[in-house]
Amino acid sequence: MRDVDMTATADDGLPLVGTLTLPTGAGPHPAVLLLHASGRLDRDANIPGRPRMELGPPLAAALADNGIATLRYDRRGVGATAGDWRTTGFVDNRRDAAAALRALAGRPDIRADAIAVVGHSEGAVHAMSLGSCPEVGAVVLLAGFARLGEDALRWQAAMIARDLPAPVRLLLPALRALANRQLARIKASDADVVRVAGMRTNARWMREMLRHDPRPDLARIEVPVLAITGGKDIQVDPADLDEIRRLVRGDVNVHRIPDLTHSLRRDPGPASVRSYPRLLRQPVDPDLLAQVSGWLAHRLREPSREVRTAPRTDSP
Repeated sequence: MRDVDMTATADDGLPLVGTLTLPTGAGPHPAVLLLHASGRLDRDANIPGRPRMELGPPLAAALADNGIATLRYDRRGVGATAGDWRTTGFVDNRRDAAAALRALAGRPDIRADAIAVVGHSEGAVHAMSLGSCPEVGAVVLLAGFARLGEDALRWQAAMIARDLPAPVRLLLPALRALANRQLARIKASDADVVRVAGMRTNARWMREMLRHDPRPDLARIEVPVLAITGGKDIQVDPADLDEIRRLVRGDVNVHRIPDLTHSLRRDPGPASVRSYPRLLRQPVDPDLLAQVSGWLAHRLREPSREVRTAPRTDSP
């Protein structure tokens, strides 16, 4: 396995700087485009100064062990990619992902007929939109929502509110009213950045995410899909797996993994965002990495553009 620098050019000419991890042996290789969750994330899914998600390196290593290359890149305004992440929209992220996909497919050391997209959280939603692109032969959705963005956000907020300490829960009616007022301000604004509680917030991204509905994208996917959400995910409703299974026209494998959290680590205790600092000191769940890399190795070995008709499966 070896890492090489790679730059994809966005539609507006911005260089998206990243890392291409190549497996050992002669190419061309099957490949994966890895898309991360929301926020100021670098190519490895880390935010400066915060506990490290560190999804990129272990997933790239697991895929390389199965003969698959991986491209991951820094988002706008993060790491080596120029720009301002606070003014970058949800739609910008999707367009950048499409540009990275085209750049990956155009490399001579990559098999253009054997490319998959793997997305986590927001990245999974963008993977849904890329799933019908001619370059894509398989899709992996890790904790992707399958409902209107605003509905997904409100579900997440309700789950997090349940986890608040008892004294804070007494203030929930007032906190909800404040949150609704701030959300209304963002929706009514046309500014890229709006101050919320004194903090500069990416209002453009928020507006675009709130009105995004991934279900039409899911209905256009005809290649094999692996969808995984943790049973203890409180940021994306695991029930959305049923909607993914219903909508995708091709071969769909959906898995709700007990004890898996949105951080892609397992937690035997109660589901709580307060556990994230502790969980992020642990590695990404090794069984998840093995499941994703093994599934992709099987699907990319003999890629097909035909609609799959194999039985759909669901595991507890």
